[in-house]
Amino acid sequence: MLNKNEKIEPIGNGMRIIVSDEHKLWTDTVLLADFAAPKKGDIACDLGSGCGPIPLIWLRNDATIHVTAVEIQEKACSMLERSIRLNNIKGKIDVINSDLRELDGKLRAGAYDLVVCNPPYKAQGTGMKSKSSARLIARHESMCTVDDIAAAASSLLNFSGRLCMCQRPERLGDVICTMRKYKIEPKRLRFVQQRPTKAPKLFLIEGKKGGRPGGLIVEPVLFIEGENGAFSQEMIEIYGAYKEEYI
Repeated sequence: MLNKNEKIEPIGNGMRIIVSDEHKLWTDTVLLADFAAPKKGDIACDLGSGCGPIPLIWLRNDATIHVTAVEIQEKACSMLERSIRLNNIKGKIDVINSDLRELDGKLRAGAYDLVVCNPPYKAQGTGMKSKSSARLIARHESMCTVDDIAAAASSLLNFSGRLCMCQRPERLGDVICTMRKYKIEPKRLRFVQQRPTKAPKLFLIEGKKGGRPGGLIVEPVLFIEGENGAFSQEMIEIYGAYKEEYI
């Protein structure tokens, strides 16, 4: 079941995930899974799924949903496929080992109510590059850009379907412009701060395919820490059933 440097982590409600040093469950992934939570009956797709934390968190909360997980790295796909067997949820998650730029003929266009992506944060040519190929793909736009993500989402989403992403605040202009380029209108935005004295470190955004221009709702800031330096009450609620493992 486990390969070298892999381990099993519980994520609540009996659900478990296989992780490694390269593929794991990050705080921003948990926040995006919560922000983008599927509505009842949604058909969802997770682009750049890694070892599958977002689909597994969603299924932890709602065993009735179905998610397509797209991931370019074979190792990460193998980890997710083994997590599916570990949790006995075969048929709930379809794992597609593919470049998200090459989904034509692999996934049905216009079939999805929700597309989610936790993308690389560093634009091409910026920041120090990791020596690890897995981390390079995850952190830098070496294999996909915001443009690639929006193009794929626009093709996959049905009319009024949602695209949800997280990114660093310095990329907000890029994300909004690119979403609009592909007829996805930003409708919901939330900034994330470590604590009130710090600048935002992340934003969560939702756009609607074919939505009318304007009407962007900026939600209250999500604070990671409370006044005492521990996780805020909202973070505890987001971590949910497995908070005791990490808080």
